Amino acid sequence: MYTGLEAARFGVYVHFPYCLSKCPYCDFASTAAKQIPDERYTQAILAELSRRLEAHGAAGREVTSIFIGGGTPSLWAPRSVAKVLDAIGQQLRVASGCEVTLEANPGASDAERFSDYRRAGVNRLSMGVQSFEASTLATLGRAHDGATAKRAFDAARRAGFDNVSMDFIYGVHGQTEAQVESDARAAVGLGSEHLSAYALTLDKASLAEDVPLAKQLARGEVHLPPDETVVRMQRLVRDVFAGAGLQRYEISNYAKPGFHSRHNALYWTGGEYLAVGTGATGFVRGAEAVRYSNQRSADRYLAEVEAGRVPEASREVLTPFELFEERVAMGLRLVNGVDLEAVCREFGQSAEARGQTVRHLVHARLAERREGRLALTDAGFDVHSAIAARLM
Repeated sequence: MYTGLEAARFGVYVHFPYCLSKCPYCDFASTAAKQIPDERYTQAILAELSRRLEAHGAAGREVTSIFIGGGTPSLWAPRSVAKVLDAIGQQLRVASGCEVTLEANPGASDAERFSDYRRAGVNRLSMGVQSFEASTLATLGRAHDGATAKRAFDAARRAGFDNVSMDFIYGVHGQTEAQVESDARAAVGLGSEHLSAYALTLDKASLAEDVPLAKQLARGEVHLPPDETVVRMQRLVRDVFAGAGLQRYEISNYAKPGFHSRHNALYWTGGEYLAVGTGATGFVRGAEAVRYSNQRSADRYLAEVEAGRVPEASREVLTPFELFEERVAMGLRLVNGVDLEAVCREFGQSAEARGQTVRHLVHARLAERREGRLALTDAGFDVHSAIAARLM
């Protein structure tokens, strides 16, 4: 049982939107670019960071996690990453042992930069492997192959990274259970400290944009495995990872003891995060709880920042009930669950009114009560969204 989940309480997310090509399943704020405006984008990030800190009165706060995501941040010049990390260190108090993650593509050219990222201050790499199987990678539009991904992992170790995470996707068109198991065994064979495995989702309601693979699915050109097959794939992954000593601590995430993602745990436990960059979404709490999202177009983002404006596309003040909904839904993703009564008290909701639902979930073995917390079982994880909705 995974019980200890140290989370960052205040983090910084930096989004780098550029890729060499856009994967057909990706709905993140990313854009394919033959030439990356490296210095121009870096200066925009530095300008937005200062404005954000001033606007939210956050200068001088202690930051315990920094996450550079994308896009493909391993296309960003290491000297530029160093400038951004230095600026964060100058305007915030970076905690001792702060987790500093950079998402990396497992391509050969990206791996050549790993040592420079380590010297710049990055101490955790998160590699988007997705699969080692050629057919799965082709369906997902990934340019690397399995051998290249394994060499990239070795390069990360040589660069001095002792905290490496890898992401995988299952439930892909044409993918078999045997291939999913093979991916899982190859992943644990490398000895990564952290592994994530996500079921491919092409539901338009859950996508930020209409991606090419979703359009192919709608036209009948690709087919996803049946739900029951996807559940078996997930359980195969879970069992292989567990057999290698990685503990499941969240629906889709597994780690060796002490190596869970502190930055992601911030999202799951209601922490605050300042976000800068194209399409970045931040959440800060002052007199009000505010969520904001930046322009998803890199060109528009740059134009807004260079005109002296904060590049927001949207901003919302969250009500106590909306905060309650998110805290419960996200907390139930964790293996150690959520203290439902404490969350109800914090946001002015009735725990008693949800008592019958909780009893039904426990009786159906979809949830358990553990040391005052409500935690989903493996069967409950399979229907997490429906359970969270019932508790609302």
